[in-house]
Amino acid sequence: MAQGMFEVACPCCEAILKIDPETRTVIAHTVPVRPPPIEDLAAEVAKLKGAGARREEIFQKQFEAEKQHGKVLEKKFDELFKRAKENPDLTPPKRDIDLD
Repeated sequence: MAQGMFEVACPCCEAILKIDPETRTVIAHTVPVRPPPIEDLAAEVAKLKGAGARREEIFQKQFEAEKQHGKVLEKKFDELFKRAKENPDLTPPKRDIDLD
């Protein structure tokens, strides 16, 4: 390393910059070696093929749950309606808007 030069790591790309303080310029830079984004292409393809089946399974579960949702709400309504008929003299609770 030349006398007076110093090295700085770039915060964005993590490259090593050699800077000359006298001229205040970057004299050299070293780009870090990055691993490839996909190590094994066959393994990634297998993951993608399995992901489609998992998505379909999750969709089917949610679809069935949505079908049952209407029935659940109907049963809850029927139960509350039956309670209201059994106790007709019960007054509904006061709401904040009723207090004005």
